[in-house]
Amino acid sequence: MSLPKDLLYSEEHEWVKKEGDKVRIGITDFAQSELGDIVFVELPEVGDDIEADEPFGSVESVKTVSELYAPISGKVVEVNEELEDSPEFVNESPYENAWMIVVEPSNDSEFDELLSAEKYEEVTKED
Repeated sequence: MSLPKDLLYSEEHEWVKKEGDKVRIGITDFAQSELGDIVFVELPEVGDDIEADEPFGSVESVKTVSELYAPISGKVVEVNEELEDSPEFVNESPYENAWMIVVEPSNDSEFDELLSAEKYEEVTKED
């Protein structure tokens, strides 16, 4: 399982990458491997507000449909449109090509709730 050390993680299997005053969000390698082959990704629109721990979209695999839970609250400023035509990127490249949204965070204290790579790895071993 790939687990970049420079990212933060949620217990719901999303990753967060700080980029200045914005954050890039996607799902982890662990999550995509559990889901199987991704066939469809539904994401919010630019301008939408998302709330921490609330669904912001979904991924559909050959096995199931799974909600995507926002690791932090904020305004969506960018959406990865490529996933509409190439949902397989989620399986092939969960941390590079398959980022999902870019958000301007509205509550920096929510970062304290996120996990380091080491702590997230412990969560995956419990699942």
